[in-house]
Amino acid sequence: MEKQKVRTTLTLPSELLEAADRMVSEGKAKNRNEFVAQALRHELATLQRAEIDAALVQMAQDPDYQAEVLRMEAEFASASWEALNLEDSQL
Repeated sequence: MEKQKVRTTLTLPSELLEAADRMVSEGKAKNRNEFVAQALRHELATLQRAEIDAALVQMAQDPDYQAEVLRMEAEFASASWEALNLEDSQL
């Protein structure tokens, strides 16, 4: 099932449009629309990764979060040890 598409107009610097057209002529995309959509997906994914990275940095600096991580590690330590021993006994 094809996703719904919306027609829009973009104003781009001429050098960007020329570079995009070169990529299309080299077969990197079927057409301008596909190239722009690919570029937007790539940029949005990059921004999303940056947001996730920033959240991870913030969690690493949050003492309450770090305390929770240590608590969970302690709870799972015995289960991890049991799983390791079980794996060793099956070798």
